[in-house]
Amino acid sequence: MIVFTEHAIMKDLHRDGGKIILLVLDGLGGLPLEPGGQTELETAETPNLDRLAAEGTAGLGIPIRPGLEPGSGPAHLSLFSYDPVKYEIGRGVLEAMGIGFSLEPDDLAARGNFASAAPDGTITDRRAGRISTEECVRLADKLQEVTGNVLPGYELFVKPVKEHRFVLVIRGEGLGGDLTETDPLVTGKKPLPVEDRSGTPAGARTAELVNRWVEAARNVLADEPRANSLNLRGLAKDPGLPRFPDIFGLRPAAIAVYPMYRGVARLVGMETVEFEGDRPHHQVEALERVWSDYDFFFVHVKKTDSYGEDGNFEAKMHEIEAVDAIIPRILALSPAVLVVTGDHSTPAKLRSHSWHPVPTLLWSPTAMPDQVQRFGERACANGHLGIFHATTLMSQAMVHAGRLKRFGA
Repeated sequence: MIVFTEHAIMKDLHRDGGKIILLVLDGLGGLPLEPGGQTELETAETPNLDRLAAEGTAGLGIPIRPGLEPGSGPAHLSLFSYDPVKYEIGRGVLEAMGIGFSLEPDDLAARGNFASAAPDGTITDRRAGRISTEECVRLADKLQEVTGNVLPGYELFVKPVKEHRFVLVIRGEGLGGDLTETDPLVTGKKPLPVEDRSGTPAGARTAELVNRWVEAARNVLADEPRANSLNLRGLAKDPGLPRFPDIFGLRPAAIAVYPMYRGVARLVGMETVEFEGDRPHHQVEALERVWSDYDFFFVHVKKTDSYGEDGNFEAKMHEIEAVDAIIPRILALSPAVLVVTGDHSTPAKLRSHSWHPVPTLLWSPTAMPDQVQRFGERACANGHLGIFHATTLMSQAMVHAGRLKRFGA
């Protein structure tokens, strides 16, 4: 049975207690490449994570609903206790907030992907070969300069994010609707037009404006050697969510490399920690530096997901091992609770996010050890946490950290 964390109850019951770390390996869950084989996590050498699994308790998390393939934004909201079906967030908002762009209430934000296309417009590479961030900056500046005035009466912002990703923000009155995306999500197909599903005049007008900009932008990119096209995803406005610090009484910090994950953290009220580098050991250095300033830490590792989407089983396995190597430094900080999980599964076999439950472990001096001795998908299926909805993970972390008062007399 799916049970969602009740924010009102958390507000009533929270109290001071120990420090919590939520370590998220994006796309952690996987699949064997061959029948009878092991997943990326099961194949990896993870003595430290295995120790945590043996000393703590484990289970499998459902990010959205059983059988639904999660997007990254909704899956992270779920980990933060927000039912993603109730709180639906456009990815454009997350990307904009992730780069520190100050969205105004009427702004429409979209995540952009530079792409490669054949002469007839058919997408040949949805990520333009993962161009460098420096190239992304150049292309975003080019689009800003040439297309910034194509929608009279509206202000446009084209901002680089990282690698092939950028943000488009349209500012002006009357924007709205329920807008579809242009990305066909596979190669070999042409991009889709933006359509409005709300049936409102504002939605129809907004879809027309976005399509006009997309056409102009693709014309500007037509002579580029790789990034000669683009797609837009997650067109939306800031919905205004309940604040994570208010719900749980925590001082939360996010330590994330990729802007979108800093964005989802900012969206719920977390502060973001600046640091140099993009490897797990750089992130644990940042964690050590700010340890005394906060009492909840969201640490996000991206490349497990990127390698899964690339179909690179070995690289994903080695990234898991790199995370395992920093576990002793995390434990040396003496957290009250350490949760290790993923936002969703991204099996290298599928080269995509998947609907499979996510292996999860919760380590704490107050955790009841179960029969799980290794951190892996099949092992976690036998843990005391069972198969649970990810929205309930925060309440589990809170109570193990001594941060919840008794419910009722």
